[in-house]
Amino acid sequence: MTDWQAALLGVVQGVTEFLPISSTAHLRIVPALAGWGDPGAAFTAVSQWGTFLAAVAYFRRDLAAILFGASTTVAGEGQAGRRLLLPIVLGTLPIVAGGVLFKRQIESDLRSLYVVGSSMILFGLLLLWAEMRRRGERGIESVTLADGLAVGIGQALALIPGASRSGTTITAALAVGLERATAARFSFLLSLPAVFLAGAKELFDEWHAISAAGMGRPLVVATVAAFLAGLASIDWLIRYLRRRPTHAFVAYRIVVGAAILALALAGRIR
Repeated sequence: MTDWQAALLGVVQGVTEFLPISSTAHLRIVPALAGWGDPGAAFTAVSQWGTFLAAVAYFRRDLAAILFGASTTVAGEGQAGRRLLLPIVLGTLPIVAGGVLFKRQIESDLRSLYVVGSSMILFGLLLLWAEMRRRGERGIESVTLADGLAVGIGQALALIPGASRSGTTITAALAVGLERATAARFSFLLSLPAVFLAGAKELFDEWHAISAAGMGRPLVVATVAAFLAGLASIDWLIRYLRRRPTHAFVAYRIVVGAAILALALAGRIR
């Protein structure tokens, strides 16, 4: 993999990790359309460190409030405080359990383009359902343990390639009554432990293979690109959701999902 290919994949990772349109789907179809081949689950997990660091940088005040009881949050919407710590910890457990139990399927069988395309459509429709039935306008200060568990179960569903971590967690957060920007904000905070653990585990497990394949430099390039693109993506999405619903993302998911299925059936991408 060349540096510019790694940079492009990093930008794709950074933008699509936070938008509810599935980074995994795009990291499958962009290389497939370009004829580069699947970069693999390990590449995706390790390069997610860039998006992890982007979220840490963007939400640094929220994290200070959660961990140390600081009083100022990044969005200026009241103190998140240490009370969010337990919902985040509880919400992390489902994806940890799912990742351990279904690791082989996630890294092989479920990366099929048919699974990716179908998940894009199905979970897009679920996001539409949550948007249409949305009744609540609860802020970050109202998040409970039950909310953390519900959104955590949504995050576990994102182990299915094409589902989208931000998509499933925002869907769950809307379903329990959080307002849109808060849904995205809590979704990203909840993702931090899981992304850190997944990236650390893949780096530990695959380090020798990555070094032997000469993937160290491309991974660094991809991670830096993902960090920069991720910062811009988070800021844009939260601003967008304060003013608009998620319908555009639903439409995009359905169109792209249908295109993936059509191209896969026609043998144009593999």
